[in-house]
Amino acid sequence: MNPFPWDPAYAVGHDTLDAQHQHLLAHCAALANPDEPAQAGFRHRLQALLALADTHFTTEEAVLSQCAYPDLDELQAERQEFADLVADLVTPEHFNPEELQRFLGLWWVGHIMGSAETMRLFLAPRNP
Repeated sequence: MNPFPWDPAYAVGHDTLDAQHQHLLAHCAALANPDEPAQAGFRHRLQALLALADTHFTTEEAVLSQCAYPDLDELQAERQEFADLVADLVTPEHFNPEELQRFLGLWWVGHIMGSAETMRLFLAPRNP
């Protein structure tokens, strides 16, 4: 069962950003695998998720800067917050794949839901 399913209510009205949001949630859902011996692929999946997050933030900033999005500074601060939180949590003393999966999935759901309504107002008319 997917702990972070895509909900159509999450859509921001831009195909690329919505696809990236869906991929981020899917990566979060696949992050921890309790059936895997010693979570052998966890670090690799985590690095893939973090690379996708970086690409998403860059794309999101580029798209939103083109449409006079009023909360661009907040999204830039959110990007830095994410980087800081991940840096603090991915340490040997905090390393628990299931907890990290839960944290990252909930963080991304919050990111998507927190800005979706405002983004829709600015992105829907410009959807490629």
